[in-house]
Amino acid sequence: MSTAPRPTQPLPRQTLGRQIRDGLVRRIVSGELEPGTRLVETRIADEYGTSQAPVREALRELEAIGMVETRPRRGTFVRHFIQQTLRESYVVRAALEETATRLAMPAGALPFTALEDDVAAMRSAARAGDVQAIGAASVSFHRHVIDAAGNELLKHAWESLQIEARTAVTLLSVEPDLAEVAEEHDELLTVLRSGDLAAACQLTRDHQWHYADLPHDAHGRAR
Repeated sequence: MSTAPRPTQPLPRQTLGRQIRDGLVRRIVSGELEPGTRLVETRIADEYGTSQAPVREALRELEAIGMVETRPRRGTFVRHFIQQTLRESYVVRAALEETATRLAMPAGALPFTALEDDVAAMRSAARAGDVQAIGAASVSFHRHVIDAAGNELLKHAWESLQIEARTAVTLLSVEPDLAEVAEEHDELLTVLRSGDLAAACQLTRDHQWHYADLPHDAHGRAR
């Protein structure tokens, strides 16, 4: 396995697992870690100057979204990076977030101040070119809508998609304009404020289908 640069300073303990995960995502997406490469926990832990616990946490998240696989008594290996797994997750996510919007808006449950803070954080991250921060703010924005729906089964289904990890993969592989990501969420906030349920549901659905990268949109129209 190729050697990653050793961090110059210890990483904050609470974010270590995610930073290791994102570092591995970058290396897999770039091809530095090729399909079939074995990921040795002790080596990765040594590269980051940490214990194996946050490495296991990172590998569990990557396995959950299909980027690595654990083979009994053999170890963890990089899988062939199949874009299809991301496409499928965004189609399912679109349905869940549209449903959450349908539940939260009529109930007046959306936390607009928190959503505004998330958009502001995305704009700040975009100016700084901080992909990790804009991903975190984006996930926070959508989680606020999911929470506002007040449906625990829906929330569990959404969380089971490993939203943070998939968002990290998407941002690192698609490399979108970060300022546009912030503006897309500001547009979502505007339509959620408007009270127009049909428009909000359509934009919520379209927002996720955009990342599904299919030859047609959520309405069956060819792209």
